[in-house]
Amino acid sequence: MSGPTVLAIGKAFALLSVVAVGGANGVLSEAHRQIVEIHGWMSDKDFATAYAIAQAAPGPNVLYAGLIGWRLAGLSGLATATLGMNGPSSVIAFAVARLRRRYGDHGSVRRASAALIPVAIGLILAAGLTAGRVATHDLIGAALVLAGAAIYTLFDISPLWLLGAGGLIGMAMALTVGGGQ
Repeated sequence: MSGPTVLAIGKAFALLSVVAVGGANGVLSEAHRQIVEIHGWMSDKDFATAYAIAQAAPGPNVLYAGLIGWRLAGLSGLATATLGMNGPSSVIAFAVARLRRRYGDHGSVRRASAALIPVAIGLILAAGLTAGRVATHDLIGAALVLAGAAIYTLFDISPLWLLGAGGLIGMAMALTVGGGQ
């Protein structure tokens, strides 16, 4: 896989940032498509690993952009991806907040805001499907994805318990099925 320039990394994440309705996870599917499928900058496995580490770490969902940038081009890639993913969306959010403060009572502004909610939900669902597809390569993995989603949805449980349980199940499977390899 060919390595990208820092400028290419910044451009990719800046373009993602502009359409990140619903936050960084809302463009996860498109990030995967750009970074893995179109540019071939990293493998499915590396992308999934960066995303999983970012989600397990405390902090905002946007951490995956920095980890991907770091994997692609070291510290300069981390800085560029983080700035690219945060800069444009921050400017847009500031501008929209000012416009909403000024014109927020206008009916068309309220309708436009309401219309963004289902779009954001759809993007986040697509991100979940992409993450599940990239990280799941067998029936056991698919079962873990579905079980984790069901448990998290139905019960008031910290995601850390699910991550810990998934890690333990993975280690147990490696020792029994994979011979510890």
